[in-house]
Amino acid sequence: MRAAAGLADRDGLASLSMRKLAGKLGIEAMSLYHHVKNKDDLLDGMVDLVFSEINLPIAGQDWQAVLQDRAESARTALTRHPWAISIMDSRTSPGPATLRHQDAAIGCLRGAGFSIAMAAHAMSLIDSYVHGFVLQEVSLPLDDTGDIAAATQDILQQQPMLSNAFPHLAEMAAQLILQPGYAYSNEFPFGLRIILRGLEAALVEAGEVPPQTLGMYPS
Repeated sequence: MRAAAGLADRDGLASLSMRKLAGKLGIEAMSLYHHVKNKDDLLDGMVDLVFSEINLPIAGQDWQAVLQDRAESARTALTRHPWAISIMDSRTSPGPATLRHQDAAIGCLRGAGFSIAMAAHAMSLIDSYVHGFVLQEVSLPLDDTGDIAAATQDILQQQPMLSNAFPHLAEMAAQLILQPGYAYSNEFPFGLRIILRGLEAALVEAGEVPPQTLGMYPS
């Protein structure tokens, strides 16, 4: 599975085939079928590998800490394997790592006082945010440090009239993106903080979480 994931990491999921994987492993393509039934079985295993790289939620922790760690760990894993985003929610034969992770996450939230419906809301909201952020992040013209300033500067140089025609874009470029220390990756914790605070407010409204567990996310 790791060899298949490596091919997808390098060339994209669409390029993955049983023949290419066999070639990478130095075996005949038919030999692969001793290990996987078909390509769907291979994809199931690849998704399970990605889930195995996401930190397993630990029972008894504060729910906000659980969701924060889960989001950050998932972002790290999916940045390594962005191809997984398009298929990880569509697999109908999830593997043990996938099931273990999802069950642990639900268990942590239930233990913190979440109803089943609110636990589903929380996981769906966090997953949607993480998946969308990673897709955007890996598609941006970032350098190795996550800096978009060089690409922004190129655009400004190619469009000398940009500041006149699009003053708000020019303002953001000059006052934020081109400033030392700016990195697009810094947007992730800001958005995650907003989501967790929103979930906290929803839980207060629903009366589902004991008061002593609230207000624990840092400002």
